[in-house]
Amino acid sequence: MSEKNKLFLSCNEANHTCDKTQYKDASIWEKVKLNFHLIYCRACRKYTKNNGKLTKIMRSNKLEHLESSEKEMLQVNFNKELLKQK
Repeated sequence: MSEKNKLFLSCNEANHTCDKTQYKDASIWEKVKLNFHLIYCRACRKYTKNNGKLTKIMRSNKLEHLESSEKEMLQVNFNKELLKQK
């Protein structure tokens, strides 16, 4: 592998490295290559930014979700409506 290919990442590799970085699984060298890629790739910068936002939201305690009983009721209602369509 040439020296140039060791430094440059494809967008798929950059996105994978971004995901690994999010979960603190990326090595220092992977982070360096990712940051170098982000310098010239607008699409991957946007992906990284959105990935960071998603991580921040998921870690916050302000997420709203349905209780198990609400999910079950929703499923029952959905099945009833589905049967009406047949």
